[in-house]
Amino acid sequence: MKKQTSLVLAAILSATSLTLSAKPASVDDYRAMLGDSPGLLWVEDGEALWKQKSGPKNVSLEACDLGKGPGVIAGAYAELPRYFKDTDNVMDLEARLKHCMVSLQGKDPKQIDKQAFSSPKKYIDSDMEKMVAYVAAASNSMPFNVTLNHAKEKAAYEAGEALFWRRSSVMDFSCATCHAQDDKRIRLQSLYNAYNKENAGKTIGTWPTYRVSQDTVRTMQHRMWDCHWQMRLPDIDYASDAATALILFMTKQANDGEIQVPSIKR
Repeated sequence: MKKQTSLVLAAILSATSLTLSAKPASVDDYRAMLGDSPGLLWVEDGEALWKQKSGPKNVSLEACDLGKGPGVIAGAYAELPRYFKDTDNVMDLEARLKHCMVSLQGKDPKQIDKQAFSSPKKYIDSDMEKMVAYVAAASNSMPFNVTLNHAKEKAAYEAGEALFWRRSSVMDFSCATCHAQDDKRIRLQSLYNAYNKENAGKTIGTWPTYRVSQDTVRTMQHRMWDCHWQMRLPDIDYASDAATALILFMTKQANDGEIQVPSIKR
């Protein structure tokens, strides 16, 4: 089905180029012609994986508690990252799903990390990306409502903001280099400002997203990894405290922004 999606996108690119002559096809053109995001296919697969018995313990994830009670997904994404008493830690959606896959299903955490991101060129799909799309979509049209009521949530938020501003590596870049002012862009790509509440809400509320250029759904943990790679930093560990702290900081800045996922991006 996803190979068919690639063919459809290729056809749209060709048709759009012919229709618009010299004007290049844009992601907006894809959205208009496709109607719905191809990422909905990942949502459907994610639902099946959520309910499927798997792992050494041969159980599903339907007992996974994402913060609103075992098995409750509606509205859960809107309140993540958050503190979880059973782990005594702040976790985003991916860190929590990883925890449930290990504790409920008995899966190997190292294997989960290795398979967290799809590799479209190798036709390798990620179950994690599919389940993130499914759970996140259950909060569509809801506003983000991330709180800092627990001391560890406050500490993670402060750590996330510090990491956001920390300049590092050979290029002396930080997240803030690109994302702390309005009207900045890299090449033709507009960059969001984490300190502009409206801008932050509209941007963070569209992740996870279907990436046209990568022919797959990408999650916010992947965005953290990719940004670190682009800044020539060492890879940030998947679902690590550092990655989660950054996501908590950015999501808190986007509070009240409406969730609409999976969106479509370049």
